[in-house]
Amino acid sequence: MFSGNVSEWFSIFVSAALKSTVVLGAAWLAAWALRGRSAALRHLVWTAAAAAVLALPFLSASLPALRVPASRTLLPFDPAVVFQVGSSAAVEPPSSSLLPAAADRRATNAVGYYDWRIWLMLLCVAGVAAAFLRMFAAFLAMWRIQRAARPLADDGLARALGEALGIRHSVRVLEGRPGSMPMTFGLLRPAVFMPPEAGAWSDERRRVVLLHELAHVRRGDAATHLLARTALSLNWWNPLAWSAWREFLKERERATDDLVLNAGARASDYAGHLLEVARTLQSAPATAWAAVPMARRSQLEGRLLAILDSGVKRRAPGRMSALAAILLAVAAVAPFAAMRAQPQAQPAVPPKVDDAVRFRAVASGAAVTQPAVPPKADDNVLLVKLGDEALQKGRINEAIGYYKQAVEVLGDRPETAAALLYLGTTMYGKNPAQALDYFQRAQNVAPSGSVAGRAMTWQAFVRHIQDDGASAAESRYRAALALEEPNSPDAALTMEFLAHFLREQGRVGEAEALEASAREIRKAHVAQLSPKPRVTAEASKVGNGVTSPTLLHKIEPSYSPEARAVKAQGTVVLTVVIGTDGKAGDVQLSQGVGFGLDEQALDAVTQWTFEPGTRGGVAVPVQASIQVNFRLL
Repeated sequence: MFSGNVSEWFSIFVSAALKSTVVLGAAWLAAWALRGRSAALRHLVWTAAAAAVLALPFLSASLPALRVPASRTLLPFDPAVVFQVGSSAAVEPPSSSLLPAAADRRATNAVGYYDWRIWLMLLCVAGVAAAFLRMFAAFLAMWRIQRAARPLADDGLARALGEALGIRHSVRVLEGRPGSMPMTFGLLRPAVFMPPEAGAWSDERRRVVLLHELAHVRRGDAATHLLARTALSLNWWNPLAWSAWREFLKERERATDDLVLNAGARASDYAGHLLEVARTLQSAPATAWAAVPMARRSQLEGRLLAILDSGVKRRAPGRMSALAAILLAVAAVAPFAAMRAQPQAQPAVPPKVDDAVRFRAVASGAAVTQPAVPPKADDNVLLVKLGDEALQKGRINEAIGYYKQAVEVLGDRPETAAALLYLGTTMYGKNPAQALDYFQRAQNVAPSGSVAGRAMTWQAFVRHIQDDGASAAESRYRAALALEEPNSPDAALTMEFLAHFLREQGRVGEAEALEASAREIRKAHVAQLSPKPRVTAEASKVGNGVTSPTLLHKIEPSYSPEARAVKAQGTVVLTVVIGTDGKAGDVQLSQGVGFGLDEQALDAVTQWTFEPGTRGGVAVPVQASIQVNFRLL
């Protein structure tokens, strides 16, 4: 699902969480500022906040980005001092001529792909799904109760009270379950549910309870209840959302009480009836997610005090106030939803081959529409350089095209040895015979050195998966080691291939010794290739006044052909110093995977750009850890 884009998904998740928290915090401030006003007005604030929280993700996805440089402090790309990136690749399907077991082999040094950010996001999604399932179950339960309920004889009273409150449509009064709290349910055709015990109530109590439930209908509380419950379900992990939900319920009931008192009910009588109803009846938890009950025991004390307080302001906003407040809130958060962290401008990277040279190289094998350029004798060799450039940029098919054209035009020459070698690595699973031919041709034009050793290593691997005999494969691996420079990256690669082979043969001890030697070579090679920081100041650790660097721009590493061949996957951990220039340097390999993935991780990370960490507002070099996750799809 997330492939190599875990950081991007997590950044979206963190951004949404921060924005919703800010909106809820603003609602808290507004409700506090209105503490001397009516409960209906404060309930309007919480309703608008719920609508704004629900609108945030839609506005963020649909509105054009509003680039604000200062927003990086609020919406960091990845706020941790441990930075992560992923790289994934498809496993090339083996040819039918390979052993069936070869397709199931796995490198034993592979590390499971576990990322706490993925699990955190999955946990939040699971919580949202559970909350919506509970809501659906509550609505289903209420729908069944409504279908089975029979009308009560209070329709005449309900009609008169509804007209007094300004309700223009008829409201059904249905019999609920025994012992159930009076409640309101329904969006388009709301109904009032009264318990069977209401038949024994006094006329005054029945009138007051009906008036209260009809006040909920008049205010549209069933709709705002669904709105606020949906916002809570999406933000179930946020304690501020739960606190806002409790305030929403409290202010809703107090606003309804105020409407009942404004309709002429005596405060003392109303408080007594409310207390008796809450004492004798209960609200079913299974339906509370969908219906609006008359009373909750946890909020009863505060409601009674507010009912009996003659100094409380009870003026309610107009009928269109809720809709206007929702629209105003959504409009107000729209610019905030569109905010994006503005990345630091990246300097232009000049091409490695200028346009004229590129044209002459391509023109040697293809028709073009540009004006003719006088050819040069060595233009064909530039096809190999163009292939190398495309490969570095991850354009695999383009690189293969250049390499094939170079081999076709130039033939087997030392200049095409690396191209022949790479072409062989793209063919081993599709056409082993063709791959072996490429490897042999590469070895023929470069009979010594790194290309020869790597070509022989690949020949051993292909012949091994073709079941050409274990002893023959091992002898080729060891012959390749003899051709390569000791302690070189090519020697480390051959050791890793040989260790992979030995593990399959059950010779674990020998394999572990080779893997240990290869790891040491990789560590030294990564340190050798690593750029050095431009400053000599000692690197600091985050904390004690030192802020964490912020990742501004990253590229994902490529998967090496050798790692894809043996199905190697795992996590490369690099410790780096992020300098004041925003670049990673002094890279050390803390945990490797081998098969060229360590160097691929280094190459990608050294191209990342950071906003440096600071101490007292001044940029300082900071130590950090970078995890590069490689996995096969």
